[in-house]
Amino acid sequence: MKLIKSKQPTLFDTVYQKKLSEINRLHQPVIRIEPMNPDEFENGGKNLSVSYSFAESPFGEIIIASTQKGICHLAFFEDEDEAFADLRSRFPNSDYNQGLNDIQQNALLVFQPNLSAKEITLHLSVTPFQLKVWDTLLKIPMGYLSTYGEIAKEIGKPSASRAVGTAIGKNPVAFIVPCHRVIQASGKIGGYMWGSVRKSKIIDWEAAKL
Repeated sequence: MKLIKSKQPTLFDTVYQKKLSEINRLHQPVIRIEPMNPDEFENGGKNLSVSYSFAESPFGEIIIASTQKGICHLAFFEDEDEAFADLRSRFPNSDYNQGLNDIQQNALLVFQPNLSAKEITLHLSVTPFQLKVWDTLLKIPMGYLSTYGEIAKEIGKPSASRAVGTAIGKNPVAFIVPCHRVIQASGKIGGYMWGSVRKSKIIDWEAAKL
């Protein structure tokens, strides 16, 4: 896997970086994004059946949702009703049923580093530009950090830092698509849809797990 040259939470020598890469291969499942086709997301997701459930994570309560093809949503929340309303606003015409299924159970293993998740498929409504950005985020190993500018360079759009930031901000799958691993070029944590304090905690948690 190609690693993005990035700022790191601490300074690693060559030997430690090699060890870190080995650890990441053990702890990070293969994650792939399958874009929804027009028939699936047009008309408010009329042709989608969405299952959802609520769960606890090390960083607060989460709502996780899936279609028959994969995870379509994961978000931290403070209010359960608001969390479901946010999910429903993304696919207002879909059929919804509450219940934890195998797809969700497998994905939730990412919060348990001592357990290994199987391959995780994300079934997302995504533009070609967003797909490039989100796929690049998936290449950032646990314990590494990148910047908006570095992501822009990685996708071949070095002047598109702002557009990259917008695409990152629209990531519908928290933690699994690791938008929390992107910080400002100054070294500041920067914004996060679910709060900068939570973002800082996740970064510290991942570093400690290595």
